Amino acid sequence: MLTFLRRRIVSSALPLLVVVLGVFALARLTGNPASLYLPLNATAEMRANFTAKYGFDDPLLVQMAHYFGGVLRLDFGESLRTGEPAAAMALRAFPATLQLAGTTMLLAVVLAVIVGCWAALKPNGVADRISSFVSMAAASVPDFWLAIMGILVFAITLGWVPTSGVGGATSWILPIATLLLRPFGVLVQIVRGAMVSSLSEPYIKLARSKGASEFRVVTRHALRNAAAPALTVAGDLTVSLVNGAVVVESIFGWPGIGKLMIDSILQRDFAVLQAAVLLTAVSIFILNILIDLGYAGLDARVRPAGRRKKSSRAASVVVAEPKERKIHVQTTP
Repeated sequence: MLTFLRRRIVSSALPLLVVVLGVFALARLTGNPASLYLPLNATAEMRANFTAKYGFDDPLLVQMAHYFGGVLRLDFGESLRTGEPAAAMALRAFPATLQLAGTTMLLAVVLAVIVGCWAALKPNGVADRISSFVSMAAASVPDFWLAIMGILVFAITLGWVPTSGVGGATSWILPIATLLLRPFGVLVQIVRGAMVSSLSEPYIKLARSKGASEFRVVTRHALRNAAAPALTVAGDLTVSLVNGAVVVESIFGWPGIGKLMIDSILQRDFAVLQAAVLLTAVSIFILNILIDLGYAGLDARVRPAGRRKKSSRAASVVVAEPKERKIHVQTTP
C-alpha cells in the first residue's frame, strides 16, 4: 500500500506544479492593478510608486522567484483590497466551500444508492424507467440556469427561501439543491449499472438459495462489490464540486473560496487569487489521493502485488525407512 501511495503522490505532483505556474501566468494577464486601484487622473509618478511598492515593475522571472519563495514559506503576500494576509483570507473562506460540497455529496450519495438499488432490482421495470429518466434529466440541467430559476421561483415568487447569503438553515436549501442534481443523476446511473451486474453474479444466486433476505443480498453482497466504481465517480464529482462551486457561490453570495476567486479576479488582487487557487489545488490533490486509497481498499486488484514473505525456517519432515534385516536360515542335511 505504501508503494501504491508513493506512486500516486509522485504522479500527481506534476499537475500541481503546472497549476502553480498557470495561476501565476494567468493572473498577470488580467492587467496592471494600478489602473484599477488608482484614480483616473493619477499621474505617472503615482503609478510608478504603486507598481514599485508591490513589485509589479520587477522582471517576470524575478516576480516568479518571489512567488515560489512565498509558496514554500506559505506566504502569499497581502491583499491589495484589505491589506490582510492572502493566506488567511483563503483559509477563512475555504471551510464554507467544504461544508457546502461535503453536505451536497453526502446527500447525493445516499439518495443515489437508494434509487439506484431500487431501480436495479427489476431492470427495465417501471421504477427503472422512472429513475433513468429523472437521473438523465438531473445530470443534464446546467447549474447556473437552475440557480437562477430557483431564485426566481422559490425566493422571489414564493418567498420560501432567501435569495442569497448565509442567514440560517433555509439559506442552504437553494445552493445545495442546485449542486445536488448533477451528482445525483450521474451516481444513480453508475450505481444502477453496477448493481445490475452484481445481482446477476453466481454468488448472489447462491446467497438467495441459502435463504438470505433480499435486503441482506442487496446491502451485504451486491452493494459492496458495486461500491468501487461508484466511489471513483463520487470522488471525481466531489472534486468538480470543490472546483466548480464558483458559479453557484457567486450567484447565491456564498462566502466560499469560489466567490473569493471571482472577487479577486475582478479586483486584480493577485496575492489572494494565487492563495485561493493553490489552496484549492492542494485540497483536490489530497482528495484524489484519498479516493485512490479508498478504491485500493475496496478492490485489491489495483494494489501492487506485495512480496511474499518467506519463512526463515523451512519445516521439513524426515521419514526414516526401517533398515533391511537379513535373516539367516540354516538347514540341516
